[in-house]
Amino acid sequence: MKRLLSLALAALPALAQTCDRTCLEGLLDKYVDAMLAHNPAQLPLAKDVRFTENGQQLDLGEGLWASMAGKGVYKLVVSDVEAGQVAALVSVREEDRDPAKPTPAMVAIRLRVQKGLITEVETLLQRSSRSAEGFDKIGNPDPLYLTAVPPTERMSRAELVRVANSYFTGMQQNDGRGEYLFADDCDRIENGGHTTNLPTPAGQTRPDPKTASNYSAQWSCMEQFKSGLLHFVTRIRDRRYVAVDTERGIVFSFAFFDHAAGKTRNFETPDGRKVTAGPTTPWTWEIAELFKIEKGKMRRIEAIMDRAPYGMNSGWSSYADGRSDRARDESKTGSKK
Repeated sequence: MKRLLSLALAALPALAQTCDRTCLEGLLDKYVDAMLAHNPAQLPLAKDVRFTENGQQLDLGEGLWASMAGKGVYKLVVSDVEAGQVAALVSVREEDRDPAKPTPAMVAIRLRVQKGLITEVETLLQRSSRSAEGFDKIGNPDPLYLTAVPPTERMSRAELVRVANSYFTGMQQNDGRGEYLFADDCDRIENGGHTTNLPTPAGQTRPDPKTASNYSAQWSCMEQFKSGLLHFVTRIRDRRYVAVDTERGIVFSFAFFDHAAGKTRNFETPDGRKVTAGPTTPWTWEIAELFKIEKGKMRRIEAIMDRAPYGMNSGWSSYADGRSDRARDESKTGSKK
């Protein structure tokens, strides 16, 4: 009996170190509550916890921690129990000159949890009222994100990352001939609005992917990529897959979209038409993007993006990795300081 008791007590620390889905999602909620209270001491933090906001390393308590004035409506959480990471898109409110009218904003949050303590915090704050209000109008995430994939159809984390990465590879210098792994019902929301499958406005004609000079939000995911009209996205780099939920088939990523401008604005479509499109000056999107994947195809995509200095680094990658377009599953390996 004493031996059994000793074995049971020895197992307690290991069990306590495991943070399941409920635990991870609970810590995410506590993090948002602590920001609203402007009090990091409410959280179980590792002594050497590291925090960034929009690529800048700060002390926990700075940035949005100082200005958060309320919660929004929208929250979509991706839990990676195997890696001890949780990531989310959350709408918030930030202080304004009129306290009665706080400003809506969106924030992407990543927490790494080890032995019950938060060791890493990464955030991307998008100060866009239009985006936050769009997500809040949507209200709740698409039920597909909360639906488990049948056990017999679940993909490995490596396969889920491969499918998600095909999206970035297909968009980078898009030529209309890549491997496009979209389900027939694929739909995408960016910055609070649908950017695929929109109805054609009354009195207008639906743009033809074979003749249009700019890709249209009225097209499907597949039509947009096969059009070749996204060629002006010259590089999608620092592709960090930070939370992979194999039970629900979701991958959460951070990345940067570079637009080099200049000669990259001039290109040919798959059928040989010459097109000039894209930004006229070099700039970068800093992006948080997630993918719902079933049967090897992307069904839902959601993203927020914030304009950043051209060539910016995430603050979690080496210079070489920050410039690279290779896929990195950092939910398992950890980020580089």
